[in-house]
Amino acid sequence: MVVAPRSVVLATHNTHKIEEFRAIVAATRPDLEVIGYDGPEPVEDGVTFAENALIKARAAAAHTGLPALADDSGICVDVLGGAPGVFSAYWAGHAKDAAANLNLLLDQLADIRDPHRTASFVSTIALVIPGEAGGTEHVVEGRWLGRLAESASGGGGFGYDPIFLPDGQPQGAERTVGEWNATEKNAASHRARAFRELGPLLASV
Repeated sequence: MVVAPRSVVLATHNTHKIEEFRAIVAATRPDLEVIGYDGPEPVEDGVTFAENALIKARAAAAHTGLPALADDSGICVDVLGGAPGVFSAYWAGHAKDAAANLNLLLDQLADIRDPHRTASFVSTIALVIPGEAGGTEHVVEGRWLGRLAESASGGGGFGYDPIFLPDGQPQGAERTVGEWNATEKNAASHRARAFRELGPLLASV
């Protein structure tokens, strides 16, 4: 007998995130089908990654009746006190222009040299499972440490990937995430790290 895969909705309209989540989930939960969210976008008025992830996951679960995942993520630059943080997608304005966001951040750090260009990618994933008495909710976090390159390099990934240099690379052979392939990124990224924390919680889906 063929068992139909269980479905979980990912609360985003970002096709890049959907593809990335599907690849990460498939590596450990091939029985779980990640489907895109086609409902209205809620107002993300939280001031932390966790608050915004829960806002999105709750909206998707309510709209679809399915267990819902939502990721709120961004880049946190130490010398900027953790900014852009939750404002990463809107750093250059509400147009959510990824190139403009990246270029503005590089411009703001133009006079900053190593070792003061440290930063981290942060992913907070919320899981909301509908049910009686409000269902259940979980929040996990993944953090990917590194620093910012002085210029963009590589055409892979999206967002701030072309300027992020993850820690742990061989000296003299460091690459931005924009120069990594999808398999490399999906194994090491902040979302992969958060998903490893989330994995045991998905057993109830």
